[in-house]
Amino acid sequence: MKAEIIAVGTEILLGQIVNSNASFLARQFADLGIDSLNQQVVGDNPQRLAAAIQLAASRADLVVLIGGLGPTADDISKQVLAKHLGVDLANDEPARVKLAAYAKQQQKQMTPNNWVQAQLPAGAQPLMNRVGLAVGAVAKTATHQYVLLPGPPKEFQPMVLEQLVPYLAAEIGDAPILESEVLRFFGIGESALVTALQDLIERQTNPTLATYIKDWEVTLRITAKAADHAAAQNLIAATEAAIQARVGEYFYGYGDDNSLAQEVVKALKATQTTLTAAESLTAGAFQSALGAVAGVSEWFKGGFVTYSNQTKADFLGLDKRQIDADGAVSAATAKAMAVGAQQKTHAKIAVSFTGVAGPGPSEGQAAGTVWIGLVQASQAPTATLLHLPGSRQDVRGRAVKAGLFAVLKALQNK
Repeated sequence: MKAEIIAVGTEILLGQIVNSNASFLARQFADLGIDSLNQQVVGDNPQRLAAAIQLAASRADLVVLIGGLGPTADDISKQVLAKHLGVDLANDEPARVKLAAYAKQQQKQMTPNNWVQAQLPAGAQPLMNRVGLAVGAVAKTATHQYVLLPGPPKEFQPMVLEQLVPYLAAEIGDAPILESEVLRFFGIGESALVTALQDLIERQTNPTLATYIKDWEVTLRITAKAADHAAAQNLIAATEAAIQARVGEYFYGYGDDNSLAQEVVKALKATQTTLTAAESLTAGAFQSALGAVAGVSEWFKGGFVTYSNQTKADFLGLDKRQIDADGAVSAATAKAMAVGAQQKTHAKIAVSFTGVAGPGPSEGQAAGTVWIGLVQASQAPTATLLHLPGSRQDVRGRAVKAGLFAVLKALQNK
C-alpha cells in the first residue's frame, strides 16, 4: 500500500502553524508498513485542492486529507473530495445527534453551516470523533481509498490512533502486526538518553526505538513487528527491560496521552494521600496542571500562590523577617513554605516552589535558579536546588514538571 498525505490549510502555507499532523501520521504509516512517498500542503482553494487530490491519486492508492472539515466557508476538504469521487455529501446520523446534543448543552441555536460537520461523501465509512464535532471518513473505490481527518491535533490524533490505524491494520490483513509502547522520561535530555541507549539504538532491527522531545521531557517509542500480539509484546518487554536497567530512574509512565500530572493523581489515589502546594516562582501553574486531571479534587484540596515575602508570611504563617534574612530564593524558604502549606491544610504531602524565572537575576541569584521544597507527613522537609535553562516560561514549565516528578517519586517510595 502506498500513501500520500495532503495537509489542507492556508495557515500552514503562511507558517502560522506547524504541520505536525503529517509527521505524526507518517510515523503511524511506517509502523504499519505502509509506504508514504510524497506529501503535499495545499491552501483553502478548491481548484488547487482538486488538483492535489488528482496528483496524489496518480501515484498512491491511499490518499489522506488532513484538515478542512469544520463549519466555515474555507473548510472545503469533504466537498472537494466528494466532487472528485462523483458523489454528493450525505448526513451521518450519529454525528448529527452529537451536534444537536452539543447545541442543547451550550444552549445555542445550531446554524446551517454547523451541520456540515456531520456530513461525509455518500457511501463513505464514518470515523468517529470522540473529542470534537467534525466526523472523519474513509471512502473506497475500486482502486483507491480516500481518508478525511480533522485538523486540530487534539481531534486528529485520537481519530488516527483509535479509528484509522485499526481500520488500516485490518485492510492490510495477514501482514505481520506492529505494536508500540511509549515510555515517558523526565529529568534526562534526549541526547543523554540516546547516549545511554546508544548500542541498543545502533543494533536495532526488531523492535525499533525512536525518541521524541515533548515539553521538557522525552518519550521513547518501542515498536515491534511479529506474527501476533503476544509475540510482539514479548519483544517489547525484553527491550524495555534493557532500557529500564539503564535509565529507569527517569521513567515515570507509559502512553502518548499520559502526563506527569496524571501519574501524580494516580499515585495519590493509590496511596490515599492528600497533597497541597505553595507556589511563588510558578504562580499557580503547578496547581493548574493538577487541576486539568479528572478526579484530582479528592486528593488535592487546594494550595497557595505566595509571590511576595509578605504574602508568604500572611498565607503560610511564616516569619517575614526570617524570609527576608534567608532570602526568598533559598533552601530555608522553600522548606518553610512546604511546611506552612502542610500545616494550614493538614495534607499528607506538600510541595513548594521558589526561584528566579528571569529574564534577569534577582536577589543576586541567576535566572533559572529554582528551589523545590517537599515535606511528607511528620518527616523533616527537604529542598532541592535546580539550575534550569531557557526563557522565563521554560524555567517555570520545567519547574512545574520537576515538582510533579518529585512528588511522584516520593509517593512511589512510600
